[in-house]
Amino acid sequence: MTSRGVAVRSQSAGQLNVCHAGSVQAAFTEVEKVFTSQHPGVVLKDISGGSVALAGRLAAGLQPCDVYATADYQNIDLLLKPLELADYTIVFARGRMVLAYLATDPKAQGIAAAGEFKPPTSIPKAAPDWYKALLEPGVRISSSHPFLDPGGYRSHMIARLAETHYRAPNLSNLLLEHLMINAAAGTGAGGDPTLGRDYNFQFIYEHSAAARAKADPSYRYVALPDRIDLSTTGNNSYYRQASVTIPGIGPPGRAAPVQIPAARVAWGLTILKDSPNPENAVAFVSLVLGGAGTAAFNANGPAPITPALVGPSDYPRLPKAIRSLVTAGPLLP
Repeated sequence: MTSRGVAVRSQSAGQLNVCHAGSVQAAFTEVEKVFTSQHPGVVLKDISGGSVALAGRLAAGLQPCDVYATADYQNIDLLLKPLELADYTIVFARGRMVLAYLATDPKAQGIAAAGEFKPPTSIPKAAPDWYKALLEPGVRISSSHPFLDPGGYRSHMIARLAETHYRAPNLSNLLLEHLMINAAAGTGAGGDPTLGRDYNFQFIYEHSAAARAKADPSYRYVALPDRIDLSTTGNNSYYRQASVTIPGIGPPGRAAPVQIPAARVAWGLTILKDSPNPENAVAFVSLVLGGAGTAAFNANGPAPITPALVGPSDYPRLPKAIRSLVTAGPLLP
């Protein structure tokens, strides 16, 4: 038995460890409340973080985990399955990337085309030359670390796709020169970097931007072209020309770098193969994929995929209790 197996299997059967991307925190919190009300004897531990960082902690045996939910469904296939940590990928939500800024920031003037900002019904498109504002001296674009978080590497992918879409030589590198890595950009907690004070723009999931706009009347975001915003399954072959290579998360000396191609934004989940609490994990995933999850994601985002999707080869590996909640077929709607 591996050291990871010894560590996690020593836990009580009355526990549940839910490891998830920070981008689904609000929705998962709602589902966790329902789970706790239905299973009062189970101690539920919520672990939130960058999806790649969480995967690395699982691989190193540093983080007990039953349910793993990632902001990029590809992380399960490319990071966990090769290490035999997972058997299947369930795609359960979708979204798109937008460009956020503050209406009060002089550096953001002219970034939006004409139109009323009234989310979620009315979102202005980015101005035809929006990217030029991001190249002005002193402009800073916030990003999480591309080796730790899909939101981070998607910023790099957007830069590459923008270069191709606008046929602007070297635009990707020019945009990346303005990129700054923030651990928790935009949260407003304590001394964390914040939009408008420490940086001017951020590529961010639309549902996260909408939540911030609701709390801050000066917060704005614009819709990028669908060839750039990673929103459309039909563009996947186009998106795949952009990719990011990250360090592998396997054992030292055997962790080959992993190339992650750009794809439409979709969240995925799995129950770990060596989950110490598989019955609790199945019960929780059933809620995520069922009515409780649909309600939580409709209220908080990202948009639920109902029924959730699983590849035909993965379907037989699913716990029987959740097979009725998914559809076997292409992974993206």
